[in-house]
Parts: sequence; C-alpha cells; structure tokens
Amino acid sequence: MRNKKYQGVIVPMVTPFTPDNRIDLGAAELVADHLVANGAQPFILGTTGESSSIPDELRLPFVERVVQAVRGRTLAYAGIAANCLSTSVNLARQYFAAGVDVVVAHLPNYYPLKPYQMQQYIESLADQIPGPIILYNIPKTTHHSIPLEIIDKVSHHPNLVGLKDSERNLSRLDESIARWENRNDFSFLIGWAAQSLYGLSRGADGIVPSTGNIRPDLYVTLFNAVMEHDLNTAEQVQNITHDLSLIYQKDLELGESIAALKVIMNALGLCSEVVLPPLAQLPTDVRQRIKGQIEKSEWLQKRSA
Repeated sequence: MRNKKYQGVIVPMVTPFTPDNRIDLGAAELVADHLVANGAQPFILGTTGESSSIPDELRLPFVERVVQAVRGRTLAYAGIAANCLSTSVNLARQYFAAGVDVVVAHLPNYYPLKPYQMQQYIESLADQIPGPIILYNIPKTTHHSIPLEIIDKVSHHPNLVGLKDSERNLSRLDESIARWENRNDFSFLIGWAAQSLYGLSRGADGIVPSTGNIRPDLYVTLFNAVMEHDLNTAEQVQNITHDLSLIYQKDLELGESIAALKVIMNALGLCSEVVLPPLAQLPTDVRQRIKGQIEKSEWLQKRSA
C-alpha cells in the first residue's frame, strides 16, 4: 500500500450553476458529499469545473461551501490557475485561509513559454504561496507541455508536493512514475482516466477522473483493487468506467463533454445542466442520445450513497 499524503481518487468536480449563472451552493455541497461519501477527494475549480469562466466574486464562497461539506473527512483541492501570477498567489492565500488543504496550478496560457520561463514561473509561484501546491500539466488547454526535467528540478521545493498530468503520452507517463515512485515527498497523479489501471499498476500514486463525478465508487474500487494486487477486478472496473466515459466524451470536444457530463449528473439528481459561456448547452439531438444511453446503462440507473 502506498503511503503518500496526496494519493487515491481525486475527482475534478463539476461546478453546479443556477439558470442565472450563479454557483448553486446547495448542489455544490450535494456533489461534494457524493464524492466524499464514496471515498473520493474533491478537486474544485479545475478544468472540469469550468474555472476559467467563473467570475472572481463567486469563487471564495464556493470554496468555503465545499470545505464545509468535506468537514475534515478528506483532503480538499482547489485550482488557482490564472494568467496573472499575483492573482494565483492571492487565490491560494484566500483558499488556504478558507480551509483548503492543497492548491493546484497550471501554467498561464497566453504567451508561448520556453522551459526556463516555465521553471521561473513555477518557482515564483512556490516561493510566494504559503502551502502545498500540485502542478497541473494539461497541454490541451494551456498549449504547453512542461518538460519532466523542469518538473524534476522544481519538485524539490518544499511547497511543491506533486504533479497531476493530463498529457496523453504513455512514454511520459512511464518516465514520470520512474522518476517519482520512490519520492515520499512528491506524488504523481494521472489525469488520463483511460490509463488509470496502467498507471496505478506501475506505481502512480493517484488518479483524477472526471467520470468520478458520476460514479466515484467505481474508481475507488479500481484504486483499492490495484493496491491489493487484484488486477482482475481492477481491469473489470476499468472497462466499466471506460464505457461510462464514452457516453459523454465520444465524438465531443472538451467543452462539449463538460456539458454532456452535466446532462448525466442532472439525470442522477446531482446538479443542473447549466454551463457558463463560452460553453453552451448541447444540441437537442445530442442530449437525447446521451439520455437514451443513460437509460440503457445499468451503472447509471441510480447513484450510490
């Protein structure tokens, strides 16, 4: 069994909205409790949470409500990514004061950055933030891939405690595990849910699956099965989660898949289908297709505790 502080199933939680584009704090508490009650840890204000679209004044009350819902039962993660360094630093300070356990930061996404610039930015962030930080590599949205050599250099900063990597590159995944598997002070978390079993069985510390919003219990079962060396169960569960992911991801772009995920969550009574601009509700035919698949899936007939 792994013994790192930052490990396990960390779900990039959706942000529930009301029809007037406010954060639905009651639904946020419901979703957070759904995750924690099923053994997962919530990561709010990430990509799946539409963080780049949320007005600044709505963020802190959302963070406070989720922390209250978690009530010390598990760790609470919160994203602080911004194109302005001081904005990220200020958000981190506010979130730590509100009770968040660890913040998550990816690179700014406006200017092209060379590796030395990435390193300087990450070090500046780590120097100014008064708490643990998980780096987040997601080239799909930032248009940068942080070289593993740079991550390895900055990983010895006392405030940098891990990496969540959503880059779909198996050789990079393998090298990451080889670099940090035996580092008790630095965790490697997989943001590529389809490779959860592959990565965990090779030594990754945790997984960050968006499909965990609907069935966190399945991913916890998968994680525990790998820890117990029950790879047959882990493979069965990996296949189930893969099929569930296809319902809202197949043939859809990232922003569309977030809207599609909320269609499923609405059907399960967890939150509304509302997404913030520039995202939009899916066309009627796509929504109907997803609802039809929900009705046919034995894994989506009811949500667990």
